[in-house]
Amino acid sequence: MTKNIIEAVSICKSFGDLKVLRSVDFTAKEGEIVAITGASGAGKTTLLQILGTLSSPDSGELSIDGTQVLKLSRKDLSAFRGRRVGFVFQFHHLLPEFDALENVMIPALIAGRSRKEATKAAEELLAKVGLASRMQHKPSELSGGEAQRVAIARALINRPAVLFADEPTGNLDSATKEEIHKLFFELRDSLGQTIIIVTHDPALASLCDRALTMKDGQFV
Repeated sequence: MTKNIIEAVSICKSFGDLKVLRSVDFTAKEGEIVAITGASGAGKTTLLQILGTLSSPDSGELSIDGTQVLKLSRKDLSAFRGRRVGFVFQFHHLLPEFDALENVMIPALIAGRSRKEATKAAEELLAKVGLASRMQHKPSELSGGEAQRVAIARALINRPAVLFADEPTGNLDSATKEEIHKLFFELRDSLGQTIIIVTHDPALASLCDRALTMKDGQFV
């Protein structure tokens, strides 16, 4: 039986008088790709940030791969996030002074892995995302799609329990979008990766195992 990698119960979040999330429940199974859609302001990104431990809810419970993350100290939560959670954003946020291989290696080195191990893992991931011949290129020498592939490889370097993607193809042309969409499913099939995607793209949402729609801080 496939286990739940994420279990969120009654997640609430307000900013001042504005209720952004209203008692949201969410689960995702191992190897599942889930899309979260909805209009701007519906609460999608706030939920993603809470599920990814970048932000704390006002109330509720959150378990990731069996760990009750809201009960961790700030230091332990930061270490957990570095090891068990991966992020891909609309803009790739690569470090311009480092080449593709170095950009992918950095989270592994921060997590305490040896340079040799980090290099090998980064090379394997870059090959897996189709960039075996572009490892020594800096971000300025890569296309938008290539840079996003590097960002995806970087997010996977520490073998996270969950990969969170926030509008991952939002600023790519339609052909490149399709390539990145396809890549997510290849990674799920080859790595068993659980992926949660916030997207406005109906084509991407329709490909996912489940597509959930948010409105006014709740799933509808």
